[in-house]
Amino acid sequence: MDQAYLLEWTNLLLRWLHLVAAMAWIGASFYFMGLDQSLRPAKDGNPLIRGEQWAVHGGGFYHKQKFVAGPERLPEKLHWSKWEAYWTWISGFALFVLMYWGQASTYLIDPDVADLAPWEAIAISAAMLVAGWVVYDLASRSPLGDNGAAMAIIGVVGLAVTAYAATRIFSGRGAYLQVGAMLGTIMAANVLMVIMPGQRKMVAAVANGTAIDPRWGGAGKQRSVHNNYTTLPVIFLMISPHYPMFWQHPKAWLLLVAMALAGALVRQFFNLRHQGVQVYDFWLAGGVVVVLVAAFIAPPRAAVPTGDAPAFAEIRQIVEQRCVECHQPRPTNTAFAAPPKGFLLHTPSRIQRQAQAWVGQVRSEAMPPNNTTGITPAERGRLLAWVAAGARAD
Repeated sequence: MDQAYLLEWTNLLLRWLHLVAAMAWIGASFYFMGLDQSLRPAKDGNPLIRGEQWAVHGGGFYHKQKFVAGPERLPEKLHWSKWEAYWTWISGFALFVLMYWGQASTYLIDPDVADLAPWEAIAISAAMLVAGWVVYDLASRSPLGDNGAAMAIIGVVGLAVTAYAATRIFSGRGAYLQVGAMLGTIMAANVLMVIMPGQRKMVAAVANGTAIDPRWGGAGKQRSVHNNYTTLPVIFLMISPHYPMFWQHPKAWLLLVAMALAGALVRQFFNLRHQGVQVYDFWLAGGVVVVLVAAFIAPPRAAVPTGDAPAFAEIRQIVEQRCVECHQPRPTNTAFAAPPKGFLLHTPSRIQRQAQAWVGQVRSEAMPPNNTTGITPAERGRLLAWVAAGARAD
């Protein structure tokens, strides 16, 4: 089987698994955070019950209770939530290795940012994944770890420093996915290294009839809250490859921080709403304002039309030299088994008919990826001038 075709299938199946697992993990996280924050005091005054919730859904009623420490005895069947997180990270990391490490020259490296060898870029990327978890874990275990406001400030500052460094090392697209991979690694490590060990100790204590150390549950709750606020920023970073207006921007790192902050503010809106706090609309408005500010920070880097409208023969020559290696039925660029996004530019009619669709990629300099074919600013200007004049085939 053709290697590029096999890679394309592997990419599809891993991405599908990643989305399915992520939906299960995020759904469980949102559900349990919402449940935890909407608990009300038990009506019967049971001192073992921290709170309870009555709900109606799916044609039936539910009565959920949370214990102060643990039940008197374990039920026969105890539900755990862990594999959703593990498979989300496993599939996401496999995708990152396949795309950004396996094709580092195409996706991770931009010689105009830092002229790295593939092994250098991969080594830096791996080191950043480990360092991100270590620094975050140390901060969470420090005396500031239980101070929500302090951890929020540390998180925003840490994200800004990381985003700035990543955009000075990797391509814009690679930097965004690197930061996303770091946040996803922190979230999964929280489950593996903190939440699950604490819960195992709690279950063992109930089984043995011994006291539960409140630190076990407290650490798990702390990391669950952190994961909850990180979820929407990570989702934005997951979809960011489709929006070069962000990662091609001269201030790409600042836009990343702004959109992550907007996601956290929106999450705060939902969390407060579950608690019944009446000022939660402020946080949703804050998220909207941050998005609007991000949209007007500065115009994205863009090529501009150059000179009078060129003849179609000149346009076709540029497209054949700079674009067709990827955008033909069987790409000669070994990174692709099929033309990206299904765009075909190998015939005059397709060049003309799809001009308005590909002009955005030319203007934002998102294509070719990391300018692998060496298109010049002047050539971009000629393509844009031709489209601006009506994209006529003379």
